[in-house]
Amino acid sequence: MADRQESNLRKCFQQIREMIVRGRLAPGSRIVEAELAERLGVSRTPVRGALHLLYKEGYIVSAPVGSRKTRLAVAALTKEDARELYSIVGHLEGLAAAVTARMESAARTAVVGRLKELNQELSELAKARRSDPNRIFELDINFHETIVEEGAGPRLRALHGSIKPQTERYWRLYASAIVDQLGISVDEHLLIVQAISAGDAAAAERALQMNWENGAERLCRVIDTLGERGSW
Repeated sequence: MADRQESNLRKCFQQIREMIVRGRLAPGSRIVEAELAERLGVSRTPVRGALHLLYKEGYIVSAPVGSRKTRLAVAALTKEDARELYSIVGHLEGLAAAVTARMESAARTAVVGRLKELNQELSELAKARRSDPNRIFELDINFHETIVEEGAGPRLRALHGSIKPQTERYWRLYASAIVDQLGISVDEHLLIVQAISAGDAAAAERALQMNWENGAERLCRVIDTLGERGSW
């Protein structure tokens, strides 16, 4: 019975998180436990547990209603939140990049080959000025995930897996205004690849952190133009 309850809770967590990440639950929108339970076809118990986990991970916040009441709502997309998320992910992936750079030569060469392939396709899309946000997102995700899969241990992967999807919310909402800066990110990826190829762990860590920090600044300039979403 306990295993089944845990399975239902995790399933609800994943389903609601997916709704948030993909924008089916919009930034700032009110969370109603009963409505979610009906939508997912489950009782309110696993939904309540899932919302608690999502609250702890920052996908859901407590928003003020009047002078004394609060309600649960999907976290807003703000510049402050973007900078914090991007910095956290950059540091986590930087640790993975450092470990990857310390791999023995043959294994490192194989990883570098894969990273070059992914970044080359990104470069071609940038040069062709093809607005294909979904393909760009897929390639960029695979580039970063390759480094995490090779260099991160189980704890680091768990931390990364809980935080990284939150950045996807920004990509999906602001992608059309960011893709024209793809060439800059491609150049930053090259620095990461070069550092890993050279076996320079410190340089690989710095380069990956800078990719995320610079990405946050590019995103914040877009947010300045298009506005924050879901703020109260």
